[in-house]
Amino acid sequence: MLDKFLGLPRVHKRIISVASDMVVLFFAIWAAFALRLEQEFWIPNRDQMLVAGITVVFTIAVFIRSGLYRAVIRFLGDQAFLTIVYGVFASSLALIVLGYLLQVPIPRSVPIIYGALAFIFVSGTRLGVRMLVNHPNQRNKESVAIIGAGETGMALASALRQGTEYKPAVFVTFDRAHHKSMIDGLPVISIHVVAKNMAKYRVQRILLALDPDSRVDRKKLLKQLEPLAIPVQTVPSVSELVAGQARINDIRDLEIEDLLGREPVRPDTAIVAKGLFQKSVMVTGAGGSIGSELCRQIIRHKPRTLVLFEQSEFSLYAIERELQAINRVEGLDVELQPLLGSVVHRRRCEQVMRTFRIQTVYHAAAYKHVPLVEHNVIEGVQNNVFGTAHAAEAAIAAGVERFVLISTDKAVRPTNVMGASKRLAELVLQGLASRQKQTIFSMVRFGNVLGSSGSVVPLFRDQIRDGGPVTVTHPDIIRYFMTIPEASQLVLQAGSMGKGGEVFVLDMGEPVKIADLARKMIHLMGLDEKTEENPDGDIEVVYTGLRPGEKLFEELLIGDDPQGTAHPRIMMAREVAMSWQEVESTLNELMRASQNFDCKTVVQTLSSAPTGYTPNSDVVDLVWCSGSNTEQVGSSQSNDKVRVFPV
Repeated sequence: MLDKFLGLPRVHKRIISVASDMVVLFFAIWAAFALRLEQEFWIPNRDQMLVAGITVVFTIAVFIRSGLYRAVIRFLGDQAFLTIVYGVFASSLALIVLGYLLQVPIPRSVPIIYGALAFIFVSGTRLGVRMLVNHPNQRNKESVAIIGAGETGMALASALRQGTEYKPAVFVTFDRAHHKSMIDGLPVISIHVVAKNMAKYRVQRILLALDPDSRVDRKKLLKQLEPLAIPVQTVPSVSELVAGQARINDIRDLEIEDLLGREPVRPDTAIVAKGLFQKSVMVTGAGGSIGSELCRQIIRHKPRTLVLFEQSEFSLYAIERELQAINRVEGLDVELQPLLGSVVHRRRCEQVMRTFRIQTVYHAAAYKHVPLVEHNVIEGVQNNVFGTAHAAEAAIAAGVERFVLISTDKAVRPTNVMGASKRLAELVLQGLASRQKQTIFSMVRFGNVLGSSGSVVPLFRDQIRDGGPVTVTHPDIIRYFMTIPEASQLVLQAGSMGKGGEVFVLDMGEPVKIADLARKMIHLMGLDEKTEENPDGDIEVVYTGLRPGEKLFEELLIGDDPQGTAHPRIMMAREVAMSWQEVESTLNELMRASQNFDCKTVVQTLSSAPTGYTPNSDVVDLVWCSGSNTEQVGSSQSNDKVRVFPV
């Protein structure tokens, strides 16, 4: 019967609703008179019937006018009940006025009794239908516990009730005083007894819905939830909700910041804004993980022009489309210029910088994946070393004010070509900083970026969803981690602080053991680790061995005496530099070796430069190892002086 009603056209449903309200309103008037007159079988006279009829018609008209019949019963909310209150109040007044005008005796208490009964009957029928409609769906939903009994938790519970996947079963509070209370019809339990209550409420998933001003220690909270073997997820941030980028019931996996286990570094927005507002800014590698986040943050500081320089057509299209949407929605009025190009082409870079009168360059274009660069030595060096050199020389020629290089902790005492190439890129910029003072060069060095392309977090997440195993290279391998927004904020901060030739590094707290990170992700996704002691577990952690060029641990500083800066979490490294003459000589040797496709000499040149490079394996370039190293490509040019910056 209910299914037939729900399947009716909207007009038919409204007619049925009007008819049912007319019936209950007539009954409410009859009941009010019967109760007041204490007559169980009270029969109204003609005049009383006339007053009742006009009152009911007037009330229905008020309900129609106020939109009560447009409300969908399944999603009936507070506004609908307020409409009923207003309509019933108007109906009671109409009953009094009509009795006076038509000279029909109506006891003074009848309108009051009628108003109360009318509200109960009209709202009660709707609540009953809503309960009947929603109850079958609730049985098929997954029970969830909501951590946080504040405004965010309340909004989430309301949204989940209207949805089709989850039903809120219990609130978890951090206030002991609220333990065993009720909020919005749901029981509230203290976080301190969460473990013993999950089975009681048949919780299948835990959702974090913490208020923005909550001072909860998220690291401690996750450590408390980890042993429960129940999936833990979160809801979008308030900023995403306000910007319309997400809805409160868009459930997602834990934020990467939660896995990091420390407070993110906050930039000095005033200094950053001063360096970007109404400036012409260029980001190389704009479609990459770091480059794209840089663009998202830069555009909100309202530069005059933002040039997106990227060699991947699809990546450039994706970030330009996203930034155009931000530009339009937030009314930023920033001029976006999406340009295809490679940093190894100096003339292209210089022409772009001159055309758009670039004032600041953020150089994020680089090959950063250690094993891939080990297998493609020449391309890694060309992009990371010569790409940086060409872009930097173009910046000087075009009169750019600031040039910021995005570096890596793998540049510190590197054991791989990627790290050595990035360290040499730092030395190139330091050499250029000593050669001239027109363009301010600075470098920002940070650790692994969680959530970026090649990061372990999305890899582990995919492996866990696929049923495992989770692959870790070594049980003792540790890494420094930061988030993409955090890394980008540091780059913007350092770009504003640089005076010329500095290497900025971030105090990133304690390093993270990769195996522990993998186990935490397994547990927080509601699964058990499969071990010898627990052979019935869900996901196994497998150790595959260190890859070529990989270290057990990374460092951020070459020396042990960092210098403080205006930002409490940003340090400035004191490290050895090369004169421009030494840099130029090294680049010439590297160019000759690259043009001859002599990977061995490339590695030797990187080692002989003051990069601290000590390879921990032989050359594993895929082409070199295939046998082509027996033929020197372009050997006739090997003794000629090669121009480092060809025009």
